[in-house]
Amino acid sequence: MSLPSNVHVSKHPCLMAKLSRLRSKGTESREVKSLVNEIALILGCEALASALTPVDGPKDETPIGFDYTTTTVQPQAVSIVPILRSGLAMVDAIQTLLPEPVPVHHLGLYREPSTLEPVEYYNNLPHHVPASASEPGTNASSLAIIVDPVIATGGTCAAAIQTLKEWGAKKIIVLSVIAAVEGVRRAAEEWPGVVDIFVAGVDAELTPNGMLKPGVGDVGDRLFLTIGK
Repeated sequence: MSLPSNVHVSKHPCLMAKLSRLRSKGTESREVKSLVNEIALILGCEALASALTPVDGPKDETPIGFDYTTTTVQPQAVSIVPILRSGLAMVDAIQTLLPEPVPVHHLGLYREPSTLEPVEYYNNLPHHVPASASEPGTNASSLAIIVDPVIATGGTCAAAIQTLKEWGAKKIIVLSVIAAVEGVRRAAEEWPGVVDIFVAGVDAELTPNGMLKPGVGDVGDRLFLTIGK
């Protein structure tokens, strides 16, 4: 399976086992939430190892009186961007990994059923509309981390990347539990050189209505008990 160089598929054995469990129709909502969180934690470790750089911070003292130099990370202007609604299940894992809490900016996107193309219905990026094409938003993050459990057609992910590009983000990481080959290629090609995508698994096929095959079902419905709504 040939994928763009900025798509990274994890080979972590524990992650692969958790993804297998997530696929099961017998996995109940509470465990779905735990599995998505745990998968995000493993993916986040792998992604942030290359996206962040350790740097010396101020001096401090241990409980038994020894001085030491603290460690912090660069860049410091980091934000998490969950795609509503299922992306919310991945936020806590990334906040746990980062040395300090970071802002969370929500993007609401849904797929129009007939075209499967994304439609934005919510955006709370600060000053997300630039004054002009040459003046990106002044509050943009140096590193924006998009979290969304599933990349299917890739339209939603590509739209989120484009929104963050217009906002002025300098680097974007996408964390996703699972992706379709077609969709992850589309997303990876949206802004090459700036975007890196980390996924736990890749499925080769999509159904006619844009679901992954075999996939994990509709993660949002499984998380929020709205299957069949």
